[in-house]
Amino acid sequence: MEVKVLDFNGKDTGRKVQLSDSVFAIEPNNHAVYLDVKQYLANQRQGTHKAKERAEVAGSTRKIKKQKGTGTARAGSAKNPLFKGGGTVFGPRPRSYSFKLNKSLKRLARKSAFSIKAKESNIIVLEDFNFETPNTKNFINVLKALELENKKSLFVLGGTNKNVYLSSRNLKASNVVSSLELSTYDILNANNLVLLESSLEVIEENLSK
Repeated sequence: MEVKVLDFNGKDTGRKVQLSDSVFAIEPNNHAVYLDVKQYLANQRQGTHKAKERAEVAGSTRKIKKQKGTGTARAGSAKNPLFKGGGTVFGPRPRSYSFKLNKSLKRLARKSAFSIKAKESNIIVLEDFNFETPNTKNFINVLKALELENKKSLFVLGGTNKNVYLSSRNLKASNVVSSLELSTYDILNANNLVLLESSLEVIEENLSK
C-alpha cells in the first residue's frame, strides 16, 4: 500500500512510500496479539506482594483455652487464621509473572498490530526531522500540524534521537520510541502511529525475517 509522506509542518512533500504488504497488510492474528500484550503487561508487574502466614505473624503461641468442654471449636494459638490478627491462608507470595513467547509469534503479533492500524488508516509517514535543542513547544507544534494534539500518538524513530525524545517526554498523550524498542502494546495503545521514513526500513527488515 502507498502512503504519502508529510513534513513536520503537516504539508504533503509530494512523495509516496510503499509499505510492505507482508508487514502492513496481513490478516491480523488476534490470539498472537493477545499473548504479546499479555506478556508485556505481565512484565510490568513487580510481583512484590506478600501476606504473612501463620508462622510469620507476631503473637503468643500459648494455648488460648482448654481443649474440651467449651462448646466451641478447638483453638491452639492466637495466630490461627480464623482469628482477627491471625495469619493469612494461602496468601500471595513474591513471584515473577513473566513468561516466554517465541520470536516468530512476537513478530506475527507486531505485524498484526501494524496491519490493524493500516486498515484503520491511522498510520502517518513523516519525513525525518530533528530539533537543535530539546524543546517541548516545538514538539507540540508538530502535533498541532498533524492534528494530533488531542490524541494518543506514537512516534517511531529510525534510531536514537535524544532531542526529539526529550522534547516529547513531558507530554502524557505522546510517546517516542525507536523502531527497535517497538512493542505490540505501544502500537495498539496509540490512536495514531507516526512512522518516520528512516524507521520503515528497520521495521520491515526486522519483521520480514
